[in-house]
Amino acid sequence: MHYSQYFDLDVINGPGTRVSLFVSGCEHQCKGCYNQSTWSPRNGSPFDQKIEDKIINDLNDTRIRRRGLSLSGGDPLYPANLNAVLKLVKRVKRECVGKDIWLWTGYTIEQLTAQQKAVVHYIDYLIDGKFEQQQIDPALKFRGSRNQRIIAISKSEKIGEFEYSIAEPQD
Repeated sequence: MHYSQYFDLDVINGPGTRVSLFVSGCEHQCKGCYNQSTWSPRNGSPFDQKIEDKIINDLNDTRIRRRGLSLSGGDPLYPANLNAVLKLVKRVKRECVGKDIWLWTGYTIEQLTAQQKAVVHYIDYLIDGKFEQQQIDPALKFRGSRNQRIIAISKSEKIGEFEYSIAEPQD
């Protein structure tokens, strides 16, 4: 997996102060996308152990409290990204107690494969759906077009399964 940008302090991509990783690779290629440079899976820098460790250290930094991790792109659920993203979200949940994870994808939750659902099991909020330029709404919180949904993910008792509900944006 490659990533195009990493922000160790971000107050735009999700609620509160966060760290945000913009991965490379997206098959949706939505008209009007503001992040077209992330479409190619080879754009940017290789995602390696060094950047993964930096994300964990930044999330656990007590000097600047961060609420959580935001994953965007490109598309974190792009098939070539799934192994690295799954490893990262598992590590965040294991080592960064109390931090939430928000993930933006062009897939709808109903379209997810079993491997994509394995990633979603570890996140807290999923913003799903392609960006649709004809449904753009600057007043929307944490999403660009009205078709996109903010979905709260809750884990079930069975490993790898989850339930979800449409959520109101949180501050």
